Amino acid sequence: MSQLISLKGVSKKFILRHHKVSRLKEQIIDFLRGTRYISEEFWALKDITFTVDRGETVGIIGENGSGKSTLLQLLAGILVPDQGKLEVKGKVAPLIELGAGFNPELTGRENIYLNGSILGFKRKEIHHKLKDIIAFSGLQRFIDQPVKNYSSGMYMRLAFSISIHVDPDILLVDEILAVGDLPFQQECFKRIQDFKNKGKTIILVSHDLNTLSTFCDRTLLLHKGELIAQGNTREVIARYVEILGKPDNSEGVKQSISLPGSGEIQRDGPSPQEGKRWGSGEIEITRVTFLDKERKETCQFKTHDPFIARIHYVAHQRIKKPVFGLALISEKDNIQINGPNTRFDNRVIEYLEDRGYVEYIIDRLPLLPGDYWLLVSVWDYECQQVFDAQDRMHKFKVIPGGTPERYGLISIPARWEYYGDQDSEARNRNPLNPES
Repeated sequence: MSQLISLKGVSKKFILRHHKVSRLKEQIIDFLRGTRYISEEFWALKDITFTVDRGETVGIIGENGSGKSTLLQLLAGILVPDQGKLEVKGKVAPLIELGAGFNPELTGRENIYLNGSILGFKRKEIHHKLKDIIAFSGLQRFIDQPVKNYSSGMYMRLAFSISIHVDPDILLVDEILAVGDLPFQQECFKRIQDFKNKGKTIILVSHDLNTLSTFCDRTLLLHKGELIAQGNTREVIARYVEILGKPDNSEGVKQSISLPGSGEIQRDGPSPQEGKRWGSGEIEITRVTFLDKERKETCQFKTHDPFIARIHYVAHQRIKKPVFGLALISEKDNIQINGPNTRFDNRVIEYLEDRGYVEYIIDRLPLLPGDYWLLVSVWDYECQQVFDAQDRMHKFKVIPGGTPERYGLISIPARWEYYGDQDSEARNRNPLNPES
């Protein structure tokens, strides 16, 4: 595979100016001469080295201020590095800042041509795709209105539609998909998957770890301007989660939730198992229980048994549209099996206050015998702030007896069919419809 992006020792600095504090007499003189400043060098990125091959989807994560947006601006050609070597081959479509490149006084239609030309595409190419761009954006009624009258969601629709339809070699996406409503986001993710399937290259910055796990072949982790990890997305996310959980990490999520055994939070029932926990604490997951088909608590199930995970919570203040999520992880292989959340399933919780619980229900548990961890979490609606997350703290076991299968992680509902060599009529019929 050929390389489309290459960075070797790339660094980027900005000059920060601070007003100089002086005595009254000096302030008067400063006023007459002009304000005096002290200059400070700030290195937003330091010695960044990595490559991206054609067709790869690469995620970038890190705390606020870690350098993610600066890196994308370098890749888009908006900024140039102060040190190191940067090469980007092919046409780039940057979805870095909402409406960047739009003229607010021009109409949506006029901005399609303007934005397309900025991205390096000819007017004829844009004209050929104009109807598709407008149709996908859903702005047919407003396309000839000045974009200064558009809402942020309308900006998002138009910007994303242009970037997808001009068919670039590289798509840069910086967290802006959170602006659209849920149906539009789902359509955007579908288009990104189509883009990926065509062998295009995608660089995706997001705080939504489920999105990264779904789309990215590998992920980069930035911390205070340095690239501290890159590779398998699941492993890099685990490193990121570890950083967020450190109490001295001022840029990360506050460690305001009391850990099990601290005595500061009263819990219903026994403390969960040892593990990692982090979050800002507005909503706290107080207990997680596993229930069988009769809704009795248990930690043992057979393959294909009904399975319920009940997540108890207490909201310390009124929180609008929280999102509960979880992940099933095989203890033996440390493989994440799934990663659902209430937002993906369009189960919008308008608000939470006081105490309660949510349930994740599996009618027929597909897991084969083994030990499994349940990672649980609750986030804000944009999945950028975690209120409480608990990793390796809740465990259950699947025991033999539900299926004769022994290999792999899951049992997939299926059946075998056999047709003799002489039975050509039976062999050619549809095996999914025996009556055909």
